[in-house]
Amino acid sequence: MNKTSNFKTLIFLISSIFSISNTFSQDTVENGKFRTFSINGKSGAHIYSGKTLSDEIQYGYGALDLRYSWQPSTDTEWSRDTGYAAYGIGFYSATLGDPQIFGNPNALYGFVNFFLSNPYRRNTLEISPALGLTYNLNPFDPETNPLNDAIGAKMAVYFSVNFGGAYKVNREIDLLYGIDFTHFSNGRSFTPNYGLNMFGLNVGMRYNLNTQQRKYDNNPYTVNVLPARFQRLARPKSPKNEYNNSLDLYASIGTSQNDSNAGTSHRYGNFSGIIDYRHYFNKMHGVSAGIDFMIDGSLAEQYPDPADHFLLGVHGGYDFMFWRFGIRVQLGTYLNDDRGKGNFFLRPAIQYEISKNIFAQMGLKTTNGAAADWIEFGIGWKPFKW
Repeated sequence: MNKTSNFKTLIFLISSIFSISNTFSQDTVENGKFRTFSINGKSGAHIYSGKTLSDEIQYGYGALDLRYSWQPSTDTEWSRDTGYAAYGIGFYSATLGDPQIFGNPNALYGFVNFFLSNPYRRNTLEISPALGLTYNLNPFDPETNPLNDAIGAKMAVYFSVNFGGAYKVNREIDLLYGIDFTHFSNGRSFTPNYGLNMFGLNVGMRYNLNTQQRKYDNNPYTVNVLPARFQRLARPKSPKNEYNNSLDLYASIGTSQNDSNAGTSHRYGNFSGIIDYRHYFNKMHGVSAGIDFMIDGSLAEQYPDPADHFLLGVHGGYDFMFWRFGIRVQLGTYLNDDRGKGNFFLRPAIQYEISKNIFAQMGLKTTNGAAADWIEFGIGWKPFKW
């Protein structure tokens, strides 16, 4: 092989490598693996409806919140519908007051981060609901912890909503700020259960990165860098759902305790059966109305006759849907004697579509407004869709 041929071969190889590099770069820009790490400091006040902890919570709370998120970068149906919402996992650790009373609560949770502002703005607004499990609580004990009427178990459901903003400081760093509400409750599975409710401010930092960078060029001194953050597109108008209406049948069970059972293993069974009409404005928003048939075994303490444990109600609600999930909030009232449960009840819930006709749902039925009545787990069926 002569020198000219060798030179041509070398040029061809260099061109091929350059071409592959360019192709990888373009694919990475369009379908990169975008991730974020964030740390937030939180502080605020308690919203308390109990009787014995007023002095213990007067100085508020402090908390540290760590999050890791995935940013979808491919053009899928659900990512478009949600404006390329990010999702991830988080860890929460709080100081609520005297650890001998409250313990040292931590929480593990999943969250979704919805972007509310135009993607090209330097400062964007976001809303982020989270759901998980709180642990390391010090529950009520009639002998060793009689003051804690907020939590009756070592573990509780963790729920929070954060509304705030993110200011893009530079290529990788966001300054985070906002207001948030956090709730710990076991849904009256164990009593007492006035719950811990916290409302406050938060501030923090978020680091954006593209994990494909190490494959593209891992030299610590390189100037060949990929975008650290995904450039969201403007969210299009939500498309119509494949059907406009459905009739849903839903059945759920749960357990609860009365205050007189605090510190014991005695509990009662609960049941909800619901016939629900739902109207879908599009794939993201809908409304519902229905009839509730409920049985509360814990009423036996006041009403020995099992016939008095039956409750009949009606409700209306709003549904926010994304991918296979739905966040549901229903407001209802009783048609028969409320048995001291108040004029209305709430049912916040999260739903997951197992198939086009079957769904699973976990929710909280409340009493006297927002106080927990019982946590329910159930299965639903859509026999009619039109």
